[in-house]
Amino acid sequence: MPTLALVRHGQSQWNLENRFTGWIDVPLTDRGRAEAKRAGELLKEAGARFDIAFTSDLQRAQETLRIMLDVLGQAALPTERDKALNERHYGALQGLNKAETAAKYGDEQVHIWRRSYDVPPPEGESLKDTAARTLPYFDSRVLAELKAGRNVIVAAHGNSLRSIVMQLDKLTREQVLELNLDTGVPLVYEIDADGRVLSRKILKP
Repeated sequence: MPTLALVRHGQSQWNLENRFTGWIDVPLTDRGRAEAKRAGELLKEAGARFDIAFTSDLQRAQETLRIMLDVLGQAALPTERDKALNERHYGALQGLNKAETAAKYGDEQVHIWRRSYDVPPPEGESLKDTAARTLPYFDSRVLAELKAGRNVIVAAHGNSLRSIVMQLDKLTREQVLELNLDTGVPLVYEIDADGRVLSRKILKP
């Protein structure tokens, strides 16, 4: 059965600084590169081999993918990059420290922006909005490869991947709000020819 590996990028500089990152193109930290290397090692230990890779338009996801593929000995793997897999756009909050943002707008309002399903921050996207651009791309490109029998790895972001997991795991709006994906931890699915999930495994040391 075809394999799908979903991996959230390693720690970025703004993850470290507790800032809203969104579509700002910040690099990985040394820890983030180490997380990506470990993700590659975990996939290698699991015997994973891939036929095609997908990633976002942002360097932190692309670098995570490059490091993993180097570890897997698949540096030349065909790769498709698309902003449909980008992180949720945080609009006017991008670049702001999360603690400072809470002080400015109030803890309750920031909590609503961060954890609600369909309430976007000013000039930004809600999780619902993110899913609306990520899932059509996932269905038309990624799922199509899986249905054709190919093994696929996707390196992307917390919220774009949450929307994908929501669909694969058939989570409710309430359940997906409780879902957190750790940086650099592969989530591996077996998918049948109809796109149905047969198994799901989180690879951890």
